[in-house]
Amino acid sequence: MATPTTAADPQPVGLRERKKRRTRDALVDAAHRLFLCHGYGRTTVDEIASEVEVSQRTFFRYFANKEEVALAVLAEAEQAFLEFLRARPARENPLEAMRGAVREVWQAVDRGQESGPAALELFELIESTPTLLAAHLRHTIQQEVEVARILAEREGLDPAADLRPRLLAAVFGTVVRISHLSYAAAPDAADHSMDGMLELIERHFDQLGPALAGSWR
Repeated sequence: MATPTTAADPQPVGLRERKKRRTRDALVDAAHRLFLCHGYGRTTVDEIASEVEVSQRTFFRYFANKEEVALAVLAEAEQAFLEFLRARPARENPLEAMRGAVREVWQAVDRGQESGPAALELFELIESTPTLLAAHLRHTIQQEVEVARILAEREGLDPAADLRPRLLAAVFGTVVRISHLSYAAAPDAADHSMDGMLELIERHFDQLGPALAGSWR
């Protein structure tokens, strides 16, 4: 029988780790359901733990607070993006490598437990909750620094002296965020698929060059 693996670690995962992972995933799922049903502010850690039939103490073994459990799925997606980006073929230019890494992340989401509509609901929750949005934007800035470092390494550049890696990382992150918000705001958002999400992201990236360098008149 095949042993479960993760995108980050292709090594077989032991029974103990699988149990821990199931508990963690259950806490994340319960938190998202409660946040969407009752609101982020009204949901307590005790309620999340009770939903999974574990103690508050167990919750805090996995997450420091509500904010961390709310952003857990995005944090994992961001980490997966960095790993996919590092592994992209050296022949690809920076933008091609980043597009390919984003495509891999969304394809992994499509294969996993987190469905497209659920992911879009999470984006809406974050955008409508000031506390979560502030935390997410802080994480985004940290992510941009790491992305710029990876791009600089791939291209043999000094990120402190060359502006391009940091600039591309910031612009790229903004395009992805705009794509997510545009897709979530569509009238038929509940019926959205991963293929549609990827198509929109690709379309926005196709417009990136002309938007920055072309005439706006």
